[in-house]
Amino acid sequence: MRIDVVGLGPGSAEGIPRGAWTLLASGKRVVLRTQVHPCVLDLEKHGIPFTSFDTLYEQIDQFEELYNAMAEKLLAMAEMEDVVYAVPGHPLVAEQSVQTLVARAAGTSVEVHVGPGHSFLDELWTELHVDPIEGFLLLDATALVDGCLQPRLHTVVAQVFSKEVASDVKLTLMAVYPDDYPVTVVTAAGVPDLTEKVVVPLYELDVEASFDHLTTVYLPPTARTDVLLRDPAYAVELMARLRAPDGCPWDRAQTHESLLPYALEEAYEVMDAVLRDDMANLESELGDLLMQVLLHAQIAAEAGDFDFRDVAATLSQKLIRRHPHVFGEVPAGNAEEALSRWNEVKRTEGDTAEDESLLANLKVGRPAYEVAEEIQTRAASVGFDWQRAEDVLEKVKEEINEFAQECQSGSSDSRMDEFGDILFSLVNVARWYHISFHQALHRANVKFETRFLKMEQEMREVGKTWGDYSPESLNELWKSAKL
Repeated sequence: MRIDVVGLGPGSAEGIPRGAWTLLASGKRVVLRTQVHPCVLDLEKHGIPFTSFDTLYEQIDQFEELYNAMAEKLLAMAEMEDVVYAVPGHPLVAEQSVQTLVARAAGTSVEVHVGPGHSFLDELWTELHVDPIEGFLLLDATALVDGCLQPRLHTVVAQVFSKEVASDVKLTLMAVYPDDYPVTVVTAAGVPDLTEKVVVPLYELDVEASFDHLTTVYLPPTARTDVLLRDPAYAVELMARLRAPDGCPWDRAQTHESLLPYALEEAYEVMDAVLRDDMANLESELGDLLMQVLLHAQIAAEAGDFDFRDVAATLSQKLIRRHPHVFGEVPAGNAEEALSRWNEVKRTEGDTAEDESLLANLKVGRPAYEVAEEIQTRAASVGFDWQRAEDVLEKVKEEINEFAQECQSGSSDSRMDEFGDILFSLVNVARWYHISFHQALHRANVKFETRFLKMEQEMREVGKTWGDYSPESLNELWKSAKL
């Protein structure tokens, strides 16, 4: 009990390998996936009898169901006699029915032997004068997604059998390629007198060309900047170039620690663009924020810690793990339930000993003063707090004195530590007196800005500039602005 799978080549009988032709003419039962193939006339001419699955195409709409039905019928036939199953092209190139047959035959008494074939790719490369060693992608038009596209490779999209499929292909390609990008539509490659080749701009793909079961779309590799700039991998390469020995001195000088202020700054600018409903600026600011991620990833890659792929992998794992209502079988009917599922999974990821702490699960991805306030509030909830507001004020004075001493003889790290203690104590003062740290600082910013603008206005009124004033006269001007 055996099924021999052979390929009919890309079109003409000359494309059928000798071994395949021998099996077709062996007298065994021959079944074609489809009779819609140029060499079928040659089979009839040589008196080779066959049947086909063409009627199944009329009965079944879904390809998966269709190929399962074909495999089931072939296996049933093979229980009675040996079968030769013939498919267009090569049995293992763009031929899902063969993959399905092999999978369904596993564990049965039927042996499936995949024999010779001649792929349409050989004829396509000849028609295009392309050497595939340069790197290429072979993609299925019926399952095309833009995430698979790599514009620096030769790209072949097969099975573009109708204008409807071509329209879907066009829209997917436009997510990566410019609208005017040249694409070549090749029909019946390797079939004498039937081969057609036309080059059209991408936006006319489904307008100017004709399509059938032998149509393939080809896109050449590119070095065009307007194409590469849309490739995320290109951004990673640019960052590596900036950090190279002959790259940018500023980028090469950065460390994880030196970049910390910039990440926070860019996050705030993203927030500002959203609040202003400024989509053009939001696009730019998100790019600036991504630049920080790329810089950190490149620095880590150079140290052998991790790279951008690791960052992406960690994120993807987390997205899958924390969305069991999407990637698993845990239901979530609304946003509140979805958030609950996220938090349930997140709790299982923490360290048990740490989770027992009162300070467990602090959300540190926010302004540091907010984290400080929450730390103090949690500590105060168990009685670890000052007894009087006056004591907190005294602590501020104490920290200022310690900072002043470090400014005289301490290191930059010790000065930063002592300055941090001042800020932490000021957050405590704000908590005790029920003052919003953010609002208070915002008011101070506005107050300074208003007075500064008044100083500039007064200078303009008298025809002077900053350089015309001494420090003492500037102080008098500031006092005047306060009035």
